[in-house]
Amino acid sequence: MNDENTSINKNSSHIIFITGGTKSGKSEFAEYLAKNTKKLSYVALSENNAGDKEWQEKINLHRSRRPKNWELIETTDLLGTLINQEGPLLIDSIGGFVMESIEKEPIEWLTKMNSLISLLNKRKSRTFIVGEQVGWSLVSEYKIGNTYIERIGELQKRITKISKENWLVINGRAIKIDEISLEIPT
Repeated sequence: MNDENTSINKNSSHIIFITGGTKSGKSEFAEYLAKNTKKLSYVALSENNAGDKEWQEKINLHRSRRPKNWELIETTDLLGTLINQEGPLLIDSIGGFVMESIEKEPIEWLTKMNSLISLLNKRKSRTFIVGEQVGWSLVSEYKIGNTYIERIGELQKRITKISKENWLVINGRAIKIDEISLEIPT
């Protein structure tokens, strides 16, 4: 891996990364942090599946919380969105980026992940990224589940390294992990 393309001075970064488990409050906290950001675009990284009632209920809940002045971008093409959007973004959630590429071979995934990190590094506008912690539970008995866990873990570790702020949300509480942690030397 070439660190020249993936490192950034945290003081110049505009990325705020919020991570946590399912139903931890991470999306709500990201929305809280972003609430005063002017001309924000909310990037919902999922496909609209009208046939899945539970998924629709979750989407409707998210929609109802958002300020009306935020532009909504529903897409599975995060790279294209980052290329075309210069203003502030709230990306919810990075797991959609991983799922969109879950069938890709490891080298293709690495290339796509490196492209994402490079585009994030180049952004001049504030970028809030929501990511899910999934590796704290049972190991999946399925290859696709383990691929997802490994890929999202690596991606989020790389996002953390380039972020100005990193937050962990757990049980409805937010912890700024930059202030109480040490980066593991690599």
